[in-house]
Amino acid sequence: MAQGLNLPSAAGREWLRGEARTLRRPLAHSAASTALQTVVAVAQAWLLAGILDAALFRHAALAALWPQWLGLIGLAPVRWWLGQHARRVADGAGLALAVRVRKQLLARAQSLGPLGLRGLASGAAITRLVDGVDALLPYAARYLPQATAAVTVPLLLALFVFPADWISGLALLLTAPLIPVFMVLVGGAAERASRERLAQLTRLGAAFMDALGGLVTLRQLGAAERVADRLERDGEGYRKVTLQVLRIAFLSALVLEFFAAVSIAIVAVLIGFRLLWHEVAFRQGLFILLLAPEFYLPLRALGALRHARMDALAAAAPLAALAEAPVSAASPQGGQGVPPVTAPVARLESVGFAHAGRAGVLEGCSLEIAPCCITALVGASGAGKSTLLDLLLGFATPRSGRVSVDGIDLVDLDLAQWRARIAWLPQQPHVFEGSVRDNLLLVRPAADASAVARAARITGLDTVIARLPQGWDTPLGEHGVGLSGGELQRLALARVWLREGARVLLLDEPTAHLDAVNAAVVERAIRAWASTRAVLVVVHRLETACAADQVAVLEAGRIVEQGPPRELADRGGAFARLLQADQTCAAG
Repeated sequence: MAQGLNLPSAAGREWLRGEARTLRRPLAHSAASTALQTVVAVAQAWLLAGILDAALFRHAALAALWPQWLGLIGLAPVRWWLGQHARRVADGAGLALAVRVRKQLLARAQSLGPLGLRGLASGAAITRLVDGVDALLPYAARYLPQATAAVTVPLLLALFVFPADWISGLALLLTAPLIPVFMVLVGGAAERASRERLAQLTRLGAAFMDALGGLVTLRQLGAAERVADRLERDGEGYRKVTLQVLRIAFLSALVLEFFAAVSIAIVAVLIGFRLLWHEVAFRQGLFILLLAPEFYLPLRALGALRHARMDALAAAAPLAALAEAPVSAASPQGGQGVPPVTAPVARLESVGFAHAGRAGVLEGCSLEIAPCCITALVGASGAGKSTLLDLLLGFATPRSGRVSVDGIDLVDLDLAQWRARIAWLPQQPHVFEGSVRDNLLLVRPAADASAVARAARITGLDTVIARLPQGWDTPLGEHGVGLSGGELQRLALARVWLREGARVLLLDEPTAHLDAVNAAVVERAIRAWASTRAVLVVVHRLETACAADQVAVLEAGRIVEQGPPRELADRGGAFARLLQADQTCAAG
């Protein structure tokens, strides 16, 4: 799933159409209110035409027309309330669609897991989940109700106009298509510009988030100014694309207003001549002339809202791609519970796995993680060690073979329960904005002070706390700004220790960024943990592997050796070669 989680526009259009079908009931409710509002407008036009006809041609006193005046004034609040009610219902439908789609996409992102979202830049994901979903709101709340009104209101008005004068009704029906025809002609360019604008916004968001996350590196490399200049150019490009969309929108609105005015003028001239020729009565002619703007108004409003449809279509393709992306992880719920044992046995049995569009990472890989035992996983970079951890965590399912816990396939287990039994330390642990205490209590909010202090002492975090200006309450910036790499590692290790109920430890480079003294402290803590837990440690430092109970060597996607480190070293195989290479490098 690369940055290009993209589907053809036809797929996005179909997905958007499917989402719109869920709004049939509220949109039908809104359309009914609009239809009633139209009927009230017809009644007002008829009353006003009657009042003017009686006053101008029949010389009736205005006081004698009080029933018509009362009806005309009394219908005004009814018409206003119906319009507001239709708008509220449509707004509620649009908001419900945006909330539901955002929940679905967040759930899909959670189901995809880190592997499924690995190719999607964080800025692109944020843009899709925020701006992309926000683009659906005016489409559902404004465009869809207006599209319905553009069909129903003119037809409903025609039912009242034709009995009054069929020639004027025919003129209305013949001139009405001018507006949608030119709306379609202008719409093609608007749709292309909207797609380009959203694509530019996605690229800009991804670039900005990447630059923000790597600001320290950019400063060190002296590249911050160049990246800032590139962001400025990208921002200027986005501004130009946005102005192009607005220019097309204003142009289309001008064209639609022009043809609507021309159509009303045609009807007005036609009625004027027919009044001169005494072919239509004044009241009927004025009634039709009052309804003519109402006849074209929904079509003009639809044209003005066409940009909302274009924005929604532009956003639909990436949203549909995320919503329909294949999930390779196991289901987080619905399976059977994890066996209630102290430390379950986890196994990979002839597992094969490949990332989408790439060669296989694991092929026929078998490994057993025994309880009360430290298993060290070693291998060259790119051998598949992190992928193996992802499979154990349920972030992905194997292409072949299976991952089992005490003989039960992981896909049949309740994944949430299984993860609750795991303490995981990734290569790059994430630290959230907040205090040191907040970050440590993230895994166990109800932990008492003694448990927190013990976790800090075992992992060496207490020495870090002692140096901080506010101790436990020292605020940390996003991504742990304020702590060194080794200090962040100790904080993450303390979180692992504090995780209640964890019986399987998956540690990816736990001694990374630590000096020899603190690494020894962590290794002693891992040894203490292993007395009641199953521990799998991914290591690059072979002295850590030599201190483990078991060593598994991963090469070319397979476990080529597994056993006690001393036996493997004496065997002269893959592990012995790694030891020899490590000693050579150390001597050099």
